[in-house]
Amino acid sequence: MLRKQTAWLLFTLLAVIFLVTLVMPVGIVIYGGFVEEGQFTLRYLSDVFRNPIYAEGLLNSFAIAFGTTTLASLLSLPLAWLASRYNFTGKGFLGALVLVPLILPPFVGAIGMTQILGPYGALNALLGLGPIDWLGQSRYAGVIILQALALYPIIFLNVSAALANVDPAMEEAAANMGASGWIAFRRITLPLILPGLFAGSTLVFIASFTELGTPLMLNYTRCAAVQVYDALKEVSSSPFPYALVTVVLGTSVILYSISRALFGRRAHAMTAKASVSRQTINLRGWRATLPALAFIIVATLALLPHLGVILTSFSVPGTWYRSLIPAAFTTANYTEALSHGMTIDAIRNSLLFSSMAVIFNLALGIAVAWIVVRSTLPLRGLLDTAAMIPLAVPGLVMAFGYLALSIKLSNMGWFHARPAWATLIDVRENPTLFLVIAYGVRRLPFMVRAAVAGLQQTSVTLEEAAANLGAPPLKIVRRITAPLIAANLIAGILLAFAFSMLEVSDSLILAQKIDYYPITKTIFELFQLIGAGRYLASALGVWAMSFLGVAIIGTSLLLGKKMGALFRI
Repeated sequence: MLRKQTAWLLFTLLAVIFLVTLVMPVGIVIYGGFVEEGQFTLRYLSDVFRNPIYAEGLLNSFAIAFGTTTLASLLSLPLAWLASRYNFTGKGFLGALVLVPLILPPFVGAIGMTQILGPYGALNALLGLGPIDWLGQSRYAGVIILQALALYPIIFLNVSAALANVDPAMEEAAANMGASGWIAFRRITLPLILPGLFAGSTLVFIASFTELGTPLMLNYTRCAAVQVYDALKEVSSSPFPYALVTVVLGTSVILYSISRALFGRRAHAMTAKASVSRQTINLRGWRATLPALAFIIVATLALLPHLGVILTSFSVPGTWYRSLIPAAFTTANYTEALSHGMTIDAIRNSLLFSSMAVIFNLALGIAVAWIVVRSTLPLRGLLDTAAMIPLAVPGLVMAFGYLALSIKLSNMGWFHARPAWATLIDVRENPTLFLVIAYGVRRLPFMVRAAVAGLQQTSVTLEEAAANLGAPPLKIVRRITAPLIAANLIAGILLAFAFSMLEVSDSLILAQKIDYYPITKTIFELFQLIGAGRYLASALGVWAMSFLGVAIIGTSLLLGKKMGALFRI
């Protein structure tokens, strides 16, 4: 085992890092919302609820999150159940196909979805209808559809893993006692998979409640996330942005707690994994087409935004209007997008920020996993919980907290003659430091879960032998531990790097100078340009989609069925 003195030293160091990168940003947000001239006050908080615009935004965000989670659950639950019960032709391929939406941020998919479901889009052309806006005039329905189609794989992965751990003997016992299939599912299976369903649904709910990119792209401004984004210009002079973000954070925590109380306590945890593996039913002939058809329908719907983005990226500007597909195709959008000054800088910036974030993420993740698995410290569970906090705390809140922390630090006037490196603490001048920290902390759960899984599967004997021979802890990690869990670490690195490249909230809020725009901020800015903007944004989105797709495939090959563990709280 890790020597106790070294364990405590590492634990203290990690605690300080979490204090600075997690507690301080959130604490500054809460402090700004509750304190006026050093005195505690509820005035700002109550004013948020009294303001009809803010109140409407919060209600709309709640409705979006509820609608997104409900729709995502309706899409994923049947698929997970069919995959766990039946074998049919193409099951492996179709199971991978339904995970494809993970490779495209929903805000990029908004470009393609408006082109397909807009009043002069492909669907109306196919049906021969007039200018019907299927996304809704307010774009409320469009936000829910896009987010549900992008986020349902998270619930699918969690429910699939939960179903795999259900002991089939319990369902067989219910059947022997005369319970029908539906009663057995409702009384036996559903309670047993509630922890997995809750974990996935919570992630989807929090993500959709605070999603910033999709409403911005669809121009749906009547939600809390966009209102926070619009209030950024007042962050230095007004406490109301802090109060609004505090309400968003508090609402997320309250909703999480209520869900936990309603579902977590009623969930029946298995004392161990299934004692025997489930015998899946082999389907042949026309019966095999029914579950396959369900997968095909959901995958087709989920891939519509991707298809729209791809077609838009290849279309000649102005030629996709009231037609099923563009009237003329070109590759010039890719050439122009990759040669555009803004996009070249964006790709370079994203590669730099994400690479540095992964190094920070890797060191932190291995250290946390080693303490959790290899030490006997009584507080190691708290460290594991702290590492999972970024999954539960909205990215919007974290990004706003980093911005507020940066502004406060830069306004302290520590330097009479400000050195060049001091600009790193001011995101308005150079957001590199805070973007790296934000990317690294936001994707830390992926690395921790991957490293923990690897350590749990690796015997400690070799590490103990190296320690007995006098090897220091760092050398043990470098020469023994890291090579043994290399596959898990590579999987965590791939996901952390890819999702950092396409991080939305942190990029939109923290990157305020064009010289430091990452890819997602550039896609958003290009989309707003008149003329060829949306086509260049689509081309850049396809590049990003392809990049993340390779990372997801690589991670899936390395982790297999354990991939769902990376998306659990």
